[in-house]
This record gives sequence, structure tokens and C-alpha cells, in this order.
Amino acid sequence: MAQNPTPALTTERLATLAAIPLDQVPSPGYVVQTDLLEANCRVLKDVSDRSGAKVLLALKGFACHATFPLIRRYLAGTTSSGLHEALLAKEFFGPEVHAYCPAYKADELLELGTFAHSLVFNSPSQLLRGLQLLPEKGRPEIGLRVNPEYSEVETTLYNPSAGDSRLGTTRTSLDEAALPQDCIDAIDGLHLHTLCEQDADALEHTVEALEEKFGHLIPGRKWINLGGGHHITRPGYDIDRLIGVIRAFRERHDVQVYLEPGEAVALHTGVLVVTVLDLIQAGGRRIAILDSSATCHMPDVLEMPYRPNILNAGAPGEKPNTYRLGGLSCLAGDVVGDYSFDRPLQIGQTLVFLDMSHYTMVKTTTFNGVPLPSINTYAPADGLKTVRQFGYHDYRTRLS
Repeated sequence: MAQNPTPALTTERLATLAAIPLDQVPSPGYVVQTDLLEANCRVLKDVSDRSGAKVLLALKGFACHATFPLIRRYLAGTTSSGLHEALLAKEFFGPEVHAYCPAYKADELLELGTFAHSLVFNSPSQLLRGLQLLPEKGRPEIGLRVNPEYSEVETTLYNPSAGDSRLGTTRTSLDEAALPQDCIDAIDGLHLHTLCEQDADALEHTVEALEEKFGHLIPGRKWINLGGGHHITRPGYDIDRLIGVIRAFRERHDVQVYLEPGEAVALHTGVLVVTVLDLIQAGGRRIAILDSSATCHMPDVLEMPYRPNILNAGAPGEKPNTYRLGGLSCLAGDVVGDYSFDRPLQIGQTLVFLDMSHYTMVKTTTFNGVPLPSINTYAPADGLKTVRQFGYHDYRTRLS
């Protein structure tokens, strides 16, 4: 199993998360520390104010709408990957609801057209169909996602800008499509996404590739959406360089710039509290069975893959007692990883996975009927609030 660590938490944030009343959390349960969430939002608002860019919450990364009243005080709106996310944004966030999908169904596109601020199309053919379906009067702003075929993402699964990616239009594909001029004129903006947990230098290089491949399309556009993957709230991120890149781009092209981070909004703001249900031995290894599951509750652990950190735990062999932590599902590979602890684990003991706000709640499943974790928020001024608990009804209503 890969041992890639999650980005380091500062000592201050770690202490803030450790102060959550963990023994009161319904296990398994996610807890979002809202003071930390607000601190991230303040950073993003500062970037917006200093650069002139608008920052959107990417719901694909974090869609805990109990926290939307807080986030919308700082961010300009949301970006959605389809109709259902957009409807959630319309109901709980507003006012700017942006949407992009690799392909739209006609009925969903027409519904999106009644309330979305912008609709981004993935290909010239989707763009043409969209312009034919949507009435010209009152339609949303129209965007085209482009692929500059430049990326510094090392994990193939998360690289949207490979030359053979289905996401976005390459320059060759655009030229071959030979779009009529009235279709080109209908494009209000361009969208691209090339980053994954990266710094401002990668964005700067991406902008250079965009201008090289699609510079001819930028004049006359209202906006350019530079996508997500900006690790803006990570300790050590070069915010001044980011602001400089955006300002220079805006000055060159006189366009509105959008950023749409998901992970950066919720980075280092939450935990997943789990309980040890059983302790076994197999093949000379000590194994702890949790009331959680990697495949159901932390799928990126298997997909990325990566090894999430645990409060007060170490790498295998670092501390006296090493265990493999396994989940409840029947999948043989439902294993979070190997960890060491100061003292032997006990049945009923609580463990706390760190950095569990983003790309967790939005990706959970009820595979094997494993219950979904509760969703909780916490701040010292407000106390622990259990926003939602899940049971059999939630499993049953997903099936028929």
C-alpha cells in the first residue's frame, strides 16, 4: 500500500482538532471544525480581494451544506459537476451557480439553463448542441473547457490534461471541428483544469500553455476559469506568486478570472472519528477492525492511493505497537494502512483520522450496507453539533 502522506498539519491546527470532544461524536463520524473552515475562507477571500479573481467552492470536493452559510460570506459562488450539485448550490448557497459536465443530457441542460450563471461545455459538439437547445434570450453565460495538454500531476488517475484525456478540448480537436464564427462569438469564457494539490508555479506554467495553445480565443471573452487543484490554504503555499500570476494575466487580457478550489476550502479542517471493534492476528500481523471502511468512507485511500494520518499515531515500527487497520466491508483490500501506537489498542478505543473534510463525505457509499458516518460540526463557541446521522432508511432508499 502506498505510503504517501497527507499534507502536514501545523501544530496549531493539530491542537485545535485534538480539542474536539471526540468522545461525544457518534462513531463513525466526520467532524468539521468550523473555526478552521472560516480561517481557510478568509485566506481565499484575501486572494480574491488582492488579485481581483472570483473564488468559487467546487462542490465535487466539499458539499457539506450545513457549512454553506459560513462559506458564502467569503466566496463568490459555487461550481458544480452536474444538475444535482447545481440544484444543491441553488438551494443552499447562491448566487453564482456555475456548472461543467463532460456531457449534458438534454433535459438536464434545459433545467440548468433556467438558473445557472454559466454552463461550460466539454467539446465543440456539446457546445453546438447546447447552443441549439438553449433559447438565446436569458440563457446562461456559455463556456468551453479547453485542454492545454500541459500538466505537472504525477498520478494518472488525477491528471485531467493528458493528451488523451476526455476532459476538455485540445487545440487539434478545436481546429478540426471548424466551429462557425457565430458559435465562437457565443463563447463567454474558457475553462481549464490542470492542477491537483499544487502550488502557484504549476499554475504559472499552465497559464503559459493556455496562452500558447488557445491565446487566439481569449480576446473578447468575459472570463477565464483557471479551475481547481490550487492548494492555496496549505502551509507554505506561495500566495504572493499566485496573486502576481492572476494580476498579470488579467492585465494582459482584460478578463475576469475564476478559481474553483474544493480541497483548499476544507483542507485541514476536519476529522473522521472511528472505533476499534475487534483485534485479531493473521500471518504474524496484528489487525484492528474498525467501524469504518476505506472503500466506503475514504475511497481516495484506495484510488489515489494515500495513507491518511491518525492523531497520535506513527508510521509502522515508529512506535512500540504496530497494527494494520481494516474496514467492515467484504473487500479484501479494505485496508487503510499500517500504523503504530504508544500503547496496545483496545476494543472500544477511539481513533481519529486527520484531514477528512474534503473528498470524503462527497464520495461515501453504502456498499455492503455499511452505515454512512454521521456528519458533525464543532467550534468552541457553538459546541459539537450532530447535523445528520444515517441509518437503514438511507441504505434502503438508494435501492429498489
